[in-house]
Amino acid sequence: MIGINQAWRETKGDGVLVAVLDSGVDPGHRDLAGSVRVGRDFTKGANPPDVRPQRLHGTYMASLIAGHGHGPGGRDGVIGVAPEAEILSVRVILEDDEPGFKKFNMDERYESVMARGIRYAVEEGADVINLSIAKGAATEDDRAAVAYAISRNVVLVAAAGNDGAEDTGGHYSYPASLPGVISVAAVTGTMRRAFFSTRNASVMLAAPGVDILGAGPGDEYWVGRGTSQATALVSGVAALIKAKYPRLSPALVAQALAGSAVAPKGTGYNTGTGFGVVNAGRALAAAARLAGHRPTASGKEAHDPDRPFSTASPEPIAMVQRDRRMITFYGAAGAAGLIGAGGSVAVIVVCARRARRREASPEIAT
Repeated sequence: MIGINQAWRETKGDGVLVAVLDSGVDPGHRDLAGSVRVGRDFTKGANPPDVRPQRLHGTYMASLIAGHGHGPGGRDGVIGVAPEAEILSVRVILEDDEPGFKKFNMDERYESVMARGIRYAVEEGADVINLSIAKGAATEDDRAAVAYAISRNVVLVAAAGNDGAEDTGGHYSYPASLPGVISVAAVTGTMRRAFFSTRNASVMLAAPGVDILGAGPGDEYWVGRGTSQATALVSGVAALIKAKYPRLSPALVAQALAGSAVAPKGTGYNTGTGFGVVNAGRALAAAARLAGHRPTASGKEAHDPDRPFSTASPEPIAMVQRDRRMITFYGAAGAAGLIGAGGSVAVIVVCARRARRREASPEIAT
């Protein structure tokens, strides 16, 4: 559905570091073993000292990005979009049923954890930062951290949110709505916008987000839906692009993703699914064209007043304005509810017998 096999002829993500800013990743899960670097925990002090992090949501997202399976030939378990990429686990949220969840969301000491996590990931050498998290407004620290990451050639991918069922559009989540961040919506297996997926003008593209199977801590498997899962899949595709074209800027990675997305025939940009559904094979091909582009010329070719464009004049540029309104906190950007197992993404192979269900995902307070 999202062109993984075609992309894998070029790369599987070797050499790329994807930071997963989430609730933590289980480095011992058999489908992630050897691929996880455990980074800082910015939530320290929220939970009692004798409570271990659950790391459910983060492990789930990491497996969709870089799960490598297990067993003979790695044929069992979860195989993510970029199975040869490395994960950097950065804990910046708590699961909603962890004992310190309320304290974490109310204590001002944790207000800047996302911004601090982004900066930390950049300093650790992340090429892509996955943000399957959301809050209702951005602080100046958040904006500065995002700008810093982009200036360091780091791609940021974030969840658009799960409020699509509550209204007709207009809710904005952060960091997805910040300039330079790739905002991801969720679609069903038939490439239609998932009913829960938030609609707004920040949405750049979409990915499967319904009936998604992934890994959980302790060699468990979970099934869920949400823009969190869709975001992880797009982060995996971004990792493939960075593996093949490491010098490509975040803006050009975003252009490759959006310009190659698959939309229903005859449709253009819309606030539900952006420019369409991500396609890894097409995105790599688009990235190849962008990587080969020569932005400068010299001598006579630098400027010919009789030919302002090298070929025919370009088509008009269609602009989509982002609404800058701040809104009240809207809720989690993770799995909003779960339904029966049944993989909607061919790349993910899971031992479904052990799949469990979960009703909610963690969130960050404003």
